[in-house]
Amino acid sequence: MSQLIAAEGVSREEIARTERLIRPRIRRTPVVEADGVEFGLGRTRLCFKLEFLQHAGSFKTRGAFANLLLRSIPPVGVAAASGGNHGAAVAFAARTLGIPAKIFVPSISSPAKIERIRGYGAELVVGGQGYADALAASEDWVKSSGALPVHAFDQRETLLGQGTIGLEWEDQSDHLDTLVVAVGGGGLIGGICAWYAGKVRIIAVEPERAPTLARALAAGKPVDAEAGGIAADSLAPRRIGEQVFPIAKQFVDRVALVTDESIRAAQMTLWDRLRVVAEPGGAAAFAALASGRYQPEPGERVGVLVSGGNTIAVNFGQ
Repeated sequence: MSQLIAAEGVSREEIARTERLIRPRIRRTPVVEADGVEFGLGRTRLCFKLEFLQHAGSFKTRGAFANLLLRSIPPVGVAAASGGNHGAAVAFAARTLGIPAKIFVPSISSPAKIERIRGYGAELVVGGQGYADALAASEDWVKSSGALPVHAFDQRETLLGQGTIGLEWEDQSDHLDTLVVAVGGGGLIGGICAWYAGKVRIIAVEPERAPTLARALAAGKPVDAEAGGIAADSLAPRRIGEQVFPIAKQFVDRVALVTDESIRAAQMTLWDRLRVVAEPGGAAAFAALASGRYQPEPGERVGVLVSGGNTIAVNFGQ
């Protein structure tokens, strides 16, 4: 284990402890093994981790429960800013644990995600054009109310919760050579990197219109990037997390940038081949393979994370 990860408190040991704590509250999501030939990828072996089947429709629920169970919650409750999935996850976890929650989302959030948050009973504030606007509004509320902020990605407990995906996936499929994981603010890939710590190749996938990690790696530090595209409500926070960046810098092998068109095509292929309905951010990792932005070697065993499925408007044909 590297000194870097241990110093950040996001070690395999801490992730394992977190997993035991949140296990009664989360689903062990399934994996599906597939032959690459079926997807036009030759002799590649694929292992899809179907995390969109998690409570609240995405991997974010792991980090939400980690925050609410590992930290002291004030009587006023918690606050979270989100493109949608993190807000739904915090709302679900808060309802489960009987904790008040106030969620801030931008106007670009999908109707499916907004309805999930409302359905879980959280107080909802919709405003601003992007995640950064929702974050600023939530920070103002935290200052005035004393609520506990639950950050979507740049928080130790969030990283520990998302890292439990790596623990679970390794137990289910310990033969993988490479993992392909989508990146927004980086909590997901940071947690997974911390778990595997160099044991497998990690390929980060970002939309071309939201190259958060790519820009940070090029600059040597987190910097602002564009925050647009079809997956803007889940993969476009503008800047990679400060706590995430050193972990990603150490363990991410490379970043694959994908187009909106390739994400749409990946959604359609996942539906056609697996009958999986993934939201754009949830299909982005597979888009890197399907579009050729990441080309595995013959015989390579590749894990693909389908991270979210909070979508309503699906028209994939008959």
